Amino acid sequence: MSETLSEIVRLNDRTKPTASLHVEVIADLVCPFSFVGKRRFDAALHAVQGPSEVTWYPYQLNPDIPAEGLPFDVYLSQRFSTPANVDPVLEFLKVEGESVGIEFRFDLIQHVPNSLPVHQIMQLAETRGKDPTALAEDLFSAFFEQGRNIGEREVLVDIAAAYGIGEAEANRAVDSDKLKQLVLTREAQVRSSGIAGIPGFLINRRLLVVGAQETDNIVNAFDRAMFGEGDDELGLPVLH
Repeated sequence: MSETLSEIVRLNDRTKPTASLHVEVIADLVCPFSFVGKRRFDAALHAVQGPSEVTWYPYQLNPDIPAEGLPFDVYLSQRFSTPANVDPVLEFLKVEGESVGIEFRFDLIQHVPNSLPVHQIMQLAETRGKDPTALAEDLFSAFFEQGRNIGEREVLVDIAAAYGIGEAEANRAVDSDKLKQLVLTREAQVRSSGIAGIPGFLINRRLLVVGAQETDNIVNAFDRAMFGEGDDELGLPVLH
């Protein structure tokens, strides 16, 4: 995604539509709307049942959070100012989560991590040919449904092990300055493309869906992107 969005659209004006899907998912693994959006995206892929390829791009929801993260209550107070602002958002998320089979357990979350090491593990998995979507699901679930601090090295090592990534390799990934720079470079490419909210789904480099949209909206976007019914951004709101 080294081109800007306008460059992508201009280049794809000369590209014939294709009946296959390539989707670039832009998300953060500590973003609850990204978790909801992923579940709806999964349902949309299942509905169309066509050939598809999915890649993931990093986007830090809280790029300025300390390296050690923040206690959850401190994070909420900084982000929402008062409990009166927090409670409606969490209740809304619980309802949205239930609609796609997510049990948000905000009562279990003690700490909000800096997500950069999480993206480094995602990047390692991609280079190893592992399924990034399945790994993202496990990371989302660990944080939001189990209350695990996915920024902790031990937690990342444990989750990565299910994908054939050994402890030593996972530790090297977390410590790797090269991998860190790769993640930051990919994120900078995303931000320079004009994307300012997540989740985002860039479909066949023809159409961008922004936000945790309903499954039917995503299926409609797939149809438009595959069959050439417009090269544009689906005009839907960012939810946070």
